[in-house]
Amino acid sequence: MSTLAHPSSPDWRTPVVVIVAGCLIAMIGFGIRSAFGLFLEPMTLAKGWDRETFGLAMAIQNLLWGIGVPVAGMIADKFGPSRVLAVGAVIYTVGVWGMATADSSLELHLFGGVLTGIGVAFTAFSLAMAAMAKVVGPERRSLALGLGTAAGSFGQVVFSPLGQGFIGAYGWESALLMLAASALFIIPLAFILPSNTNAKGEVPSNQTFRQAMAEAGAHRGYILLTIGFFVCGFHVAFITVHFPSYVRDLGLDPTVGAYSLALVGLFNIIGSFASGMAGQRWSKKVGLSTIYFARAIVIIALLMAPKTELTIYLFAGAMGILWLSTVPLTTGIVAQIFGVKYMATLFGFVFLSHQLGSFAGIWLGGYLYDTTGSYDGVWWAGVVLGLAAAIIHLPINEKPLARLTPVTV
Repeated sequence: MSTLAHPSSPDWRTPVVVIVAGCLIAMIGFGIRSAFGLFLEPMTLAKGWDRETFGLAMAIQNLLWGIGVPVAGMIADKFGPSRVLAVGAVIYTVGVWGMATADSSLELHLFGGVLTGIGVAFTAFSLAMAAMAKVVGPERRSLALGLGTAAGSFGQVVFSPLGQGFIGAYGWESALLMLAASALFIIPLAFILPSNTNAKGEVPSNQTFRQAMAEAGAHRGYILLTIGFFVCGFHVAFITVHFPSYVRDLGLDPTVGAYSLALVGLFNIIGSFASGMAGQRWSKKVGLSTIYFARAIVIIALLMAPKTELTIYLFAGAMGILWLSTVPLTTGIVAQIFGVKYMATLFGFVFLSHQLGSFAGIWLGGYLYDTTGSYDGVWWAGVVLGLAAAIIHLPINEKPLARLTPVTV
């Protein structure tokens, strides 16, 4: 007798359905927080805060994001990602709502920093990407990770001009409330993701969490990958938060900054997807070294070139290609070496380093601007770190561990 699949059955969660849901989660979660830099100037002017005050809130947010992702990853690896993402969406909404109503720097740091940071962590695209990675075989995994990263970038394309439009039409407070409400759309999408921990095309493993952490901690490549990802966070977070104000300081229209962030997201769709495809065919560590070296060159070009709208847009496009193209390769190396059973957790700790870099980039940007009146010092620090990261990734051993290789008789 034939039976129809019950809606709660895992049968309806095909790889395509899971990937689409994961991409939408990445788009919303990453898209909202990518627009926060647009609020630096209107909020500081309205509240009488300096840029370091706002920058510290965003730095705290990125730090809590980094600390929270491994915790969220551990819970998701054990119990599935759905409840983690749903709870995260609620916290995210409350944090952004409180950011809109904050009357003191303490409230800004609590809501915009701590709560929003936890909300971003528990709705992180890495949780959705880990679920996506488990429903495809190793031969398509890097491509799926590229799609998830590209979806997050598309969120930046959507939410940057949308956020600027909200600010212009309704004011920055109402704009933040609208973004807060948008986070709630993650909840129904979260329950589309499968809760099982089995990975397609991978040798079953009885490895415990403690064993997985000990294995990763003893692997030199994992340590180097973690150190290198600090640089990615430094670059990305500094530009996300401070670039709109940097553009305004050059005497250009505020819309140039908003459109630049949208361009970064638009070109990152191309970069992330291309990175995922390249990771399927060529060395992921070499790809990462190339990306970090290219970032350093692009920043130098910005500093040396005339500061026109065209220069800003060319920089945004070039940096967009390199923006999160590191993510499919970084997550791909973790999955390739260790497998995907504890991928959300292992990448979570790598991502913590990314967020420490984010904290440094955002805070240093605000501090140096307030003390020197210029962002140039942070830009040059980004050049040095980019060159260092290009070197750090080269010694990584990408070879899968022996336990992932099927035993043949």
